[in-house]
Amino acid sequence: MRYQSDSKQVYEYFSSVEQRTVEWLWYPYIPYGKITVLQGDPGEGKSTFILNVAALVTQGKALPDGYSSEGPQVVVYQCAEDNLADTIKPRLVAAGADCEKVVYIINQDEQLNLDDERIEQTIRETSARMCILDPLQSFLLQEGDMHSVVRMRNLLSKLGRIAAKYRCAIVLVSHLNKSTGGKMLYRSLGSIDIAAVARSVLMISRDEDEPKIRCLSQVKSSLAPCGATVRFSIGSDGAIEWVQDCEWKAVSKEMMLTDNKQMACENLLAAMLGHGPLGSIEVIRCFEQMGVSERTLYTAKKNLGVQSIRKNKAWYWSMPDMPEEEETDESEI
Repeated sequence: MRYQSDSKQVYEYFSSVEQRTVEWLWYPYIPYGKITVLQGDPGEGKSTFILNVAALVTQGKALPDGYSSEGPQVVVYQCAEDNLADTIKPRLVAAGADCEKVVYIINQDEQLNLDDERIEQTIRETSARMCILDPLQSFLLQEGDMHSVVRMRNLLSKLGRIAAKYRCAIVLVSHLNKSTGGKMLYRSLGSIDIAAVARSVLMISRDEDEPKIRCLSQVKSSLAPCGATVRFSIGSDGAIEWVQDCEWKAVSKEMMLTDNKQMACENLLAAMLGHGPLGSIEVIRCFEQMGVSERTLYTAKKNLGVQSIRKNKAWYWSMPDMPEEEETDESEI
């Protein structure tokens, strides 16, 4: 309901707001209608990784952990550091992308920047559901913009409104600063407002024990519990092999076809949590998609002695032999 006096309307009641749920390109890593930041040191494979994700989106294929997409979608990929013909196109082909669904903004006469109207125009005219700007630092008019709180807030807020208006997942690929201490969230090159405005911040780094393996971890998640770490390697042709394609996914269908649903559920839950804690909502949602009842799942949880752990204001499930973090409780749901 609107209330208006003789002066200009300046407020509304929340009763007039139509409630809706967050939509996901890839739960819980990349939401539709929001800004996601993908960060990492140079050479860690940020561009290769996001191109491979984009390729899956253009084909309508499931994401690395099995999350189902909503069919083939158009992706805008704008890269300021690599050549279209000898680098980007070969990477797209190697990743299996449908190049008829990948577009770029013509950038010959005028340098593209975050405040450029061509970004919204391209998203609108192509109905793109994903827009990648790589790297963020190359789309600023002035070097000082990167460190200006006010300027970055204004630019990213405008970009966020475009994302929301067209239900497009906007991903900003960002380099890290040279700091080696402090939280990973604060290592984005430039103003902290970059990470503050983003609803999800993803980090790519090397596996300490296996340097050839890269790890995608979520260092900020404002809309859902942080997702599990995704591990991958990069081939010589730029194609990605999902090393930890949540290995429990490979056996889930076969296990769920057995007559003993309870035992299958327990085996699958143990496999899921074998690499470390997972968000409780993520686990429950996965079993719901496979048609496993809540009663069966919670019986399996009890039989295995799975612990509920509260971390960063979110609930996780962990096997009993995993180290406990913060407090434990059984009342997260």
